[in-house]
Amino acid sequence: PASGGVVGEGGGGGGKGKGKGKKSPAQKQTSPPTIPVSKLFSDGVYPEGEIQRYKDDQRWRETNEEKRELERLERNMYNDVRQCSEVHRQVRKHISEWVKPGMKLIDVCERLENSVRTLIEERGMEAGIAFPTGCSQNHIAAHWTPNGGDQTVIDVNDVIKFDFGTQINGRIIDCAFTKTFNPMYDPLLAAVKEATDCGIRESGVDVRLCDIGAAIEEVMESHSVEINGKDYEVKCCRNLNGHSIAPYQIHAGKSVPIVRGGETTRMEEGEFYAIETFGSTGKGYVREDLECSHYMKNYDVGHVPLRLPKAKQLLGVIDRNFGTLAFCRRFLDRLGETKYLMALKNLCDNGIIQPYPPLVDIKGSYVAQYEHTIMLRPTCKEVLTRGDDY
Repeated sequence: PASGGVVGEGGGGGGKGKGKGKKSPAQKQTSPPTIPVSKLFSDGVYPEGEIQRYKDDQRWRETNEEKRELERLERNMYNDVRQCSEVHRQVRKHISEWVKPGMKLIDVCERLENSVRTLIEERGMEAGIAFPTGCSQNHIAAHWTPNGGDQTVIDVNDVIKFDFGTQINGRIIDCAFTKTFNPMYDPLLAAVKEATDCGIRESGVDVRLCDIGAAIEEVMESHSVEINGKDYEVKCCRNLNGHSIAPYQIHAGKSVPIVRGGETTRMEEGEFYAIETFGSTGKGYVREDLECSHYMKNYDVGHVPLRLPKAKQLLGVIDRNFGTLAFCRRFLDRLGETKYLMALKNLCDNGIIQPYPPLVDIKGSYVAQYEHTIMLRPTCKEVLTRGDDY
């Protein structure tokens, strides 16, 4: 999801989409997708993402024997994140082709989430959904998913950010795209896609986070778009960011800005980043608004004594089912939890759970998002979630 906006990586080479010798599945996925990806790759080896080379001062890594050995030691973990990425590609392909105006967002989310559960062979916290499906419309930039009973319907003129995640052994893949049904928005989507790709290209070992933000902003703000006969300069949502990712921790402490003036902290070998950018026709600044749906246990929280028995019980459910992964009210509903809002508020008030309300720009504006997860391998950068689509 959004710790904010996206953006990524630096480095020359690397073809679009598939890495060298990228394999296609032996068997074809069904539509809607019902075959676990483990059945499609019978040897259990999943395709590499797009490989980008590091920039000049880090090129030595490509042939360094020590760095290559470090990668051999991580082979199983790399395979896990590639499996997560393959699930993401297959699910988003189906949803993007299938979703239509007139559908309820809650039905779209449930089909998307159930597809992830099937394709990744969900097993407790070992493998499954990494966070709720964001399907934020128009001026809502991030962190909106329907709560139970929501009747919101997709309109032909909507700009919807589908932001969803997969995980195996806590290794999270966070990747998002924007869906529209009116070609009028194509230039806005193109601006954001280009900005995200710039962020990915600029990323790399020892690169300063602020330099990535500056590069993203320059690309994003070079675009202007015409929507409903009115011209807009595309703005970066300046208080949204990409973010580092760690096991079972979607926002692991480093932020990748999407405007200039960020921190001089550097990216490091072995890190994972969600590079995401958000382009807006509004103010380019988001605030919290609307009913909350997203929640997450604080990663560092120790034992907190709770008075309310219902809060204690709910925390047990959260610990067993999500741990420190984000969840939403619908996820509690499907576990059979009822009348939990007071208990959930109590856990939030006690600092155990953090609520993440929707983030919105001004009403009437349009925000688009693209996001990829990248892995800063010892020898190269791998854009794990790259696909034929984006």
